[in-house]
Amino acid sequence: MTVIRERFCLTVVPQVGAPNRTALRDGLREAQAAICTLTEGIDGAVLKAAPHLRVIANYAVGYNNIAVDEAKAKGVVVTNTPDVLTEATADLTWALLLATARRVPEGDRLVRSGAWTGWEPTQLLGADVCGKTLGIIGMGRIGRAVARRAKGFDMPVRYYNRTTLDPSTLNDQWRPTSWQEVLAGSDFISLHVPLTAETHHLIGNAELRLMRPTAYLINTTRGPVVDEAALVAAIQEGRLAGAGLDVYEQEPALHPGLRTLPQVVTLPHLGSATLNTRIQMGMICVQNILAVLEGRPAPNRVA
Repeated sequence: MTVIRERFCLTVVPQVGAPNRTALRDGLREAQAAICTLTEGIDGAVLKAAPHLRVIANYAVGYNNIAVDEAKAKGVVVTNTPDVLTEATADLTWALLLATARRVPEGDRLVRSGAWTGWEPTQLLGADVCGKTLGIIGMGRIGRAVARRAKGFDMPVRYYNRTTLDPSTLNDQWRPTSWQEVLAGSDFISLHVPLTAETHHLIGNAELRLMRPTAYLINTTRGPVVDEAALVAAIQEGRLAGAGLDVYEQEPALHPGLRTLPQVVTLPHLGSATLNTRIQMGMICVQNILAVLEGRPAPNRVA
């Protein structure tokens, strides 16, 4: 923010919480550049209200919150923040996986409540992680970072990716599998795909029925990739052991069934939430904006 205030005139000073549509349009009316987060929907109507806009720097890797084709048609450059948040998000994925398998939040609540009466041999029994099979759906930057961490837990990795990947970029211990095999053969399944029309409800009732009843689903990508109603039903009916979620279908709203299921660990979209990562994301946004306004190619242009 220090750099932004030194180099630019702000039309809207950032505040906690997303601006409403009126404030968003008013702020963009005179703006040549905008930094937005995934909570701001930049659609055609918003773009129409921003006649001077030249670049939108999205403070995220995914950019499903922006009408990219309409921006491109108006000559507005769209950029994102890849790479810099890969490791932080992979760390958080593992935090969710371990917390879900070993029932960490339940244990924390028990101790804090004062109801814990001491060690018991069958108290809060969880699932083993070491040696279990990790399935990854989407083997991009973050998917690969998650896979690398599996080595420390002696976990075989199988993955599904819609496009063929260059083997030289992958560990030869990671096994590519079919869609059905990665779902049916994994103890933990971690999702790492962008949100598109094709991936909306990628995990629904049919997919959940393919998974083992002892398996866990981890989602740190985008909420609508999972059909939350189907997920709740699968856990309630004992067809799935549990889930670790950092994102939600109607974020920030939570499906009511998820609130009552102790087998589900919920986080408030913390994937990239480390101080260093968030600072770097902001600086990448600034660098992309400066490049466009100075007539140079944007380093992280997506459209």
